[in-house]
Amino acid sequence: MAKPDSDGLPALSEAQLEIMHIAWDSPEVTVTDVWSVLSKRRSVARNTVLTLMDRLEKKGWLTRRADGQTHYYAAAVPRKSTLGTVVHRLVDAAFAGSAEALVLALLEGRGVSDDEAKRIRKLIDEARTRGKKS
Repeated sequence: MAKPDSDGLPALSEAQLEIMHIAWDSPEVTVTDVWSVLSKRRSVARNTVLTLMDRLEKKGWLTRRADGQTHYYAAAVPRKSTLGTVVHRLVDAAFAGSAEALVLALLEGRGVSDDEAKRIRKLIDEARTRGKKS
């Protein structure tokens, strides 16, 4: 069983995280909405999407409201806190806790554009400033 995230919810699989990204991008989504997006990327059965979303709702990641025969789902947990937890787990598991190793793998594998590098530098400078204040 996957370890819980910091907010006590079960960790997300890649497929569940993909669904959560779709849910975060809209106030509410239906199974058909999510299936439509996913089926443009790869072959996926609508029933698979339904099962995954039902599990996400039961685990507390999504909320569900019914309007007649249609069920509307919304993210119950903010994207930012979830992705922060995912990154922490990734750094711990794949990079032995080293953020430097994560950044090096990103730079060597994918690289960054000049604009991304400027934004990253700004974020690093802001984080250092916050660190000095505490």
